[in-house]
Amino acid sequence: MKYSANSLEHFWMPFTANRDFKNAPRLLVRGEGVYYWNHHDQKLLDGSSGLFCCAAGHGRHEIADAVAAQLKQLDFAPPFQTGQPGSFELARRVAELTPDGVNHVFFGNSGSEAVDSAMKIAYQYHRARGEGQRNRFISRERAYHGVNLGGTSLSGMVRNREAFGLGVAGIAHMRHTWLAENRFTKGQPEQGAELADDLQRMVDLYGKETIAACFVEPIAGSTGVLVPPKGYLKRLREICDAHGILLVFDEVICGFGRTGKAFGAQSFDVIPDMMTMAKALTNGAQPMGAVAVRDEIYETIVAAAPADAIEFLHGYTYSAHPGACAAGLATLDIYKNEGLFERAAELSPYFLESVFALSDIPVITDIRGYGLMAGFDVAPDGAPGKRGTDCQKRLFAAGLHVKMTGDAGILAPPLIIEREQIDEMCSILRDVLTKY
Repeated sequence: MKYSANSLEHFWMPFTANRDFKNAPRLLVRGEGVYYWNHHDQKLLDGSSGLFCCAAGHGRHEIADAVAAQLKQLDFAPPFQTGQPGSFELARRVAELTPDGVNHVFFGNSGSEAVDSAMKIAYQYHRARGEGQRNRFISRERAYHGVNLGGTSLSGMVRNREAFGLGVAGIAHMRHTWLAENRFTKGQPEQGAELADDLQRMVDLYGKETIAACFVEPIAGSTGVLVPPKGYLKRLREICDAHGILLVFDEVICGFGRTGKAFGAQSFDVIPDMMTMAKALTNGAQPMGAVAVRDEIYETIVAAAPADAIEFLHGYTYSAHPGACAAGLATLDIYKNEGLFERAAELSPYFLESVFALSDIPVITDIRGYGLMAGFDVAPDGAPGKRGTDCQKRLFAAGLHVKMTGDAGILAPPLIIEREQIDEMCSILRDVLTKY
């Protein structure tokens, strides 16, 4: 492909230091398998599946061909008051993967939209039950729930919130689950389950009758892979059940095999009332997000509306876009036919052993991991995030793409990665990080 642009100035890049990037751009122009190629034709191992999207690897022609065929047949169908077959089939296929009883799927275009949609579903569900006073949400410190107004308000990452006003009212945050005594723990930490009792404290402080839902990531991803302590998620489920609070799992990163099962809900044996998802739903090939809800939630909202009336006054122009549905169906076929969820579970011990072998590097202050997902912290150097940004640049130059958030690195390679490529990834990490 030829590129004619001679200026990078017109594109305002998201979550990017624009001035710094445009002085020394890192452009990706091709992807295949577990590798990217940049504009200098340098090959880079993708250590973070793009942004946790490309679980089946890059350049999957099955997905591209399915999208192309769909667009040639039907490029767009208005999702309000009309339908197209792919949306119903994809919802059915997603429901085959979600826990029992979580069988109704609402589509959007991103994880951020999925989270805001879940908030609106929670509002309306309680109103339909005659408990419209339940309009408060509970989230966690260090949480990431997207960048729309609702998700930004739920998020507990300070830099993502501080420039954007007060946000949605009525949101309180529990403590995060990282504890110093759990440093360098592989899998679920033994200590910290009692942190779930923060939700009970919120009930005691605000009154159970005011709380609509509790939002948590099964594994807090973007903040650096915070694996839940043993018993923590089960305790949240118990508290929610006791007080009529909906439990929402944000599975945007954990979903579709990252934890070794379809979703974190199955890996940790806790069934939420709602699940948000995106990213690997289409292998990153088309924008799509979704909310899967417990049957009783859907049925309550639908039954509360008059006959022939619109039950849920919410949606997006591109909800269940035909091209995105085609990408989702082709992606789910790959996961099933290639056994990628099972492959992730099988490969996880080798992956985690290899990453935790980096614990001797002096600049690394912690490593955490579960399934085919790991996080590492590097010792700060002055301002928070300064060293993390430098790490990302050095790793890129050395041939490895890794997502950094502040001074935390997040490893989540495609589920098709081979052991020798895990060795390659860890070798680059060692070579770069030992130079600090």
